[in-house]
Amino acid sequence: MKRIRQSAHDSHDRWLVSYADFITLLFAFFVVMFASTQDNRLRADQVSASVRDALEHGQFSSAISMVLGRGKDRNDRKPPHSVDNPIAHKVAGPSLAHPADLNASLETLARNLAPELAAGKVGLQLEGRGLVISLREAGFYASGDDTVSSAGSDTLAKIAGVVNALPNPVRLEGHTDSIPIHNSRFHSNWELSAARAIAMLGVLSSRFGVAEERMAVAGYADTAPADSNETEEGRARNRRVDLVLLTREGELAEPPPAKGQP
Repeated sequence: MKRIRQSAHDSHDRWLVSYADFITLLFAFFVVMFASTQDNRLRADQVSASVRDALEHGQFSSAISMVLGRGKDRNDRKPPHSVDNPIAHKVAGPSLAHPADLNASLETLARNLAPELAAGKVGLQLEGRGLVISLREAGFYASGDDTVSSAGSDTLAKIAGVVNALPNPVRLEGHTDSIPIHNSRFHSNWELSAARAIAMLGVLSSRFGVAEERMAVAGYADTAPADSNETEEGRARNRRVDLVLLTREGELAEPPPAKGQP
């Protein structure tokens, strides 16, 4: 009688393929769910990036690959953030810059801008959201116009020197008083406040070398007053563009109203 030859030894570990994929997906699902519940977007992004890196290049993925017998060639590859990979290294570089402590910058500006501060052309205030440099209308703009006056160039040069020495993001926030504007160019205070912030961004970029990608603009019209709109002096303080050197907190925060203001 002719015997049937038995086949070679079958692997009984094939179930590990499906099991490992299932565990990986389940782990990723719970991490994404955890990240989506966090209030701090930056921390959530960091968690997601860390998990993604661990799954793609870390020991967890390597261990699974070795169990399944297919991880040898992967372990021989260089990680994507290796110094020998100039493109990946260059992309990862900017994320290493963190906002600097602003107390020293406040002291420097207070010293260099003493005449402007005394004249009421500039204001300085250190808040949780960042260092706020108020560029008031009297020193930088004509009434009802968005053109940045050349008379403020020396002041802007001092400010730009500090800004360029820091890695902090910059937000330019235009503000007006509560008196409505309606002329041939601007139909509302919203338009005027935004236009002034945009014009200041252009001057800082073209004349003083502040990188455009660091800056953002916003127009708030009369919704975030620095002082009362009941007096001429208060209204003059409200007509301004605030240059804000942002902290981490400030990147997510809106400017608060002045104390006692609605």
